[in-house]
Amino acid sequence: MKNMKYVFAAMLLPLMFAACGGGNNKFDATGTFESEEVIVSSEATGNLQWFTVEEGAVLQKDQVVGVVDTIQLHLKKKQLEGSITSVLAKRPDITTQLAAIQKQIDVATTEKKRFENLVQSNAATSKQLDDVNSQLDVLKKQYAATKSSLTITTQGLDAETLSLKAQIDQINDQINKSIIKNPIDGTVITRYAKQSEVTANGKALYKIGDLSTLILRMYVSGDQLAQIKLGQQVKVSIDDGKGGYRVVPGTIYWISAKSEFTPKTIQTKDERANLVYAVKVHVKNDGLIKMGMYGEVKF
Repeated sequence: MKNMKYVFAAMLLPLMFAACGGGNNKFDATGTFESEEVIVSSEATGNLQWFTVEEGAVLQKDQVVGVVDTIQLHLKKKQLEGSITSVLAKRPDITTQLAAIQKQIDVATTEKKRFENLVQSNAATSKQLDDVNSQLDVLKKQYAATKSSLTITTQGLDAETLSLKAQIDQINDQINKSIIKNPIDGTVITRYAKQSEVTANGKALYKIGDLSTLILRMYVSGDQLAQIKLGQQVKVSIDDGKGGYRVVPGTIYWISAKSEFTPKTIQTKDERANLVYAVKVHVKNDGLIKMGMYGEVKF
């Protein structure tokens, strides 16, 4: 019977130590891991002719991952280009049309010099010279009026093509937006669309996040707030899957300026704390840390 008491005491002792250890918080705060995520949406409406995104795929920034049907856009562009060609074909050839009048002016100018010489030698009358000068003035005014008219016509046609060119620029922008480019380096978390489906402007296609650096969102009490600062290095403990923990470094990069009620799933060093402050810690991921995992932080 006496031996049984010793056996019972030996069994109870580790439990007592464990209970004491459980009451002795070895962490300052806990939280869960998340990532900076971007939801990539379509900027065009049409059939997804090509879409290569798969969940878990690692994508590079600006990598082309899909194309929305652009046939109608290209046809509209060709139509506008044809309209510009048609309008420009109506432009008058100012140089050619003025060449005939300029030739008459050159002849009249030569004639004027000849009559000036004749008048000086009394071989022609002043009236004859005046008639040549009048004819030359009329030709010059005709030249100026014709040039002005042709210039106005040309400017009007050019202005007409500007609106057509602006429409082509819009279509080129739409065609460019039909090419789906991945915005950041990261891993595809969720895919919302498949190839050959019809998409629309603003419709989500997939969600991507940078999993190389994860974010541990933890909560601290008001008393702990004075113990942390931006850029501070902390130790983050993560379950190693073997009943123990492994410690990785982290850096505090964001501290909330407003308090909130303690989330039900979060533990703090002071279990009685009602109002806490959210804090974000950057943690380099070696691939073993997953979103949603819990982490314990020591300041």
